[in-house]
Amino acid sequence: MGPVDPALFYTGIVAQLYGPLRSAGPVDAAPYARFIDRCGQPALELGCGDGDPLLQLRELGLDVEGLDSSPDMIERCRVAAEQQGLAVTLHLQRIEDMQLDRQFRTIFLAGPTFNLLPDDATARQALARIRTHLAADGSVLIPLFIPQPTPPHLLGLPRSHVADGATTMTLTIVSEQRDEAARTQTTMLRYELRTAESHEVEERPWLLHWYSQDEFRELARDAGFATVRIRSNLGGPAPADALDWTVILSESIPTAIPS
Repeated sequence: MGPVDPALFYTGIVAQLYGPLRSAGPVDAAPYARFIDRCGQPALELGCGDGDPLLQLRELGLDVEGLDSSPDMIERCRVAAEQQGLAVTLHLQRIEDMQLDRQFRTIFLAGPTFNLLPDDATARQALARIRTHLAADGSVLIPLFIPQPTPPHLLGLPRSHVADGATTMTLTIVSEQRDEAARTQTTMLRYELRTAESHEVEERPWLLHWYSQDEFRELARDAGFATVRIRSNLGGPAPADALDWTVILSESIPTAIPS
């Protein structure tokens, strides 16, 4: 198949199988609720996907909107909200092209979705749009990580989930390419959905782009953020050799990381 726009990776069969096949469990909404409580409302979740933890935060009565580049994920979120009787405002937009009609005191990503932006230029543009939509006293939370190469023994090894005893969903890492100079890792993933009547298969490249702490700090300052704090996910400053960390951005007084 031809190249896939990274912003549209989570569409089609990938959107359908994302939840059942993801390696991590549901997102804990509590740290984000505390961050919103600390920084203020309204809030905006970037890369909200199918609503985890956005809908939990709305259930708590918080004024939180969601934005995602995938029309399929936005639709899944909308349907889930209706089923739960929740009112939620959703925006089908890319972060780097974001044009909303309000500013937010809290803007956050609930996972390292920012790593899906394919290069520094896109990341710089996304940060500039985030700053434009941030209230003067607001704060931004961005989790980041440095992906590690997939161990060779996991290549070609399928991970499956069976639903209703009749539907099998499978994810297989087919191959992987890593470019240290460009700071990108592209993993070819094979998604399969098998029922008694059909067998759907699609291979799709999953591109991740990473940053050193200094590189991301420079991008954030180029976008106009006065305060850039890089914190360990366990609390306190992140070690220089950390593989994952959380960035807190603001234009004024530093804000504590959620715990």
